[in-house]
Amino acid sequence: MKVILLERVAKLGQMGDVVAVKDGYARNFLLPQAKALRANDANIASFEAQKVQLEARNLETKKEAEAASAKLDGQQFVIIRSASDSGALYGSVTPRDAAEAAEAEGFTVDRKQVALKAPIKDLGLHEVAVVLHAEVEATIVLNVARSTEEAQLQADGKSIQQLAAEAEAEAEFEIAELFDDIGAAAADDFGDDDEAPAAEAPEATEED
Repeated sequence: MKVILLERVAKLGQMGDVVAVKDGYARNFLLPQAKALRANDANIASFEAQKVQLEARNLETKKEAEAASAKLDGQQFVIIRSASDSGALYGSVTPRDAAEAAEAEGFTVDRKQVALKAPIKDLGLHEVAVVLHAEVEATIVLNVARSTEEAQLQADGKSIQQLAAEAEAEAEFEIAELFDDIGAAAADDFGDDDEAPAAEAPEATEED
């Protein structure tokens, strides 16, 4: 299907370009979201008549997107999820989760603007692009953790692997201390109750 673009579309073309796309892409994305029109004579003529207004509207929305990007870019949002000791999530983080986390902090983000290359399935810090306009993107960081405390540690630069190693080392230290305490207690008990008796002198015998 040939369409005429009403705005810049990444990897496809600029506003006013007539391009050939797959029918499904046009019907499911470009046409419903008013990013393009079917490239027939009537629509091309309509575009030419409205081109100045469309360009002005595009410029205005671009400026609004740039203002929003300046506030949103670099922001970090915490998402709490259950996960295994290795850091694998029981489930995944989706664009909807990212949008809701941003909205909870006062930002207006639609899930359709969140460009996840693949669902997030591990704990840690994940950079995610938010497409605010055809020509404007912001990058946010999703801090996926099992608790707010863990999220703070990750924000301070510690990975899940480091946290796991520290927890294991702490557990080993506590076990070692426990054995030391048990050994010391046993030594004290032996000293108080089990002192060896002093050797007795042999009895004198009379010689005939």
